[in-house]
Amino acid sequence: ARVMVPRGVGTILFTGATASLRGGANFAAFAGAKHALRALAQSMARELGPLGVHVAHVVVDGAIDTDFIRTNFPARYAAKAEDGILSPDHIADAYWFLHAQPRDAWTHELDLRPWTETF
Repeated sequence: ARVMVPRGVGTILFTGATASLRGGANFAAFAGAKHALRALAQSMARELGPLGVHVAHVVVDGAIDTDFIRTNFPARYAAKAEDGILSPDHIADAYWFLHAQPRDAWTHELDLRPWTETF
C-alpha cells in the first residue's frame, strides 16, 4: 500500500475460505484466523479505497487441481472430470477480473467454488 497510495492506484487481494464467514466444528483456529483476515480486508478496503486502492477478499472453497490433491486425495481429484474441483487458471482469471475492475464498480468480496460444492 505504501507504493500504491501515492500513485492513487493498486489492488490488494486476500484469499479466504468459508471459515471466513462461519466457523465449523474442529476448525476453531482456522476459522478465527480467516475471520480476522476478512476483517483486515474490510478495514483496509475502507481505509485505502478512498485513496484509490482496491482491496478485496476472495472466498476460495473446494479442492484445487494441484499435485497435492492429485496425490493425496485421488477420489476427490476424480471430480475434475465433471468440473467438480477448482482450476488454478480459472481462479487466476477471477483474481485478474477483480484487479481490472473499474473503480466505479469494485467488488469487495467474491466467492469461488465448483458447482458441486455445498455452501
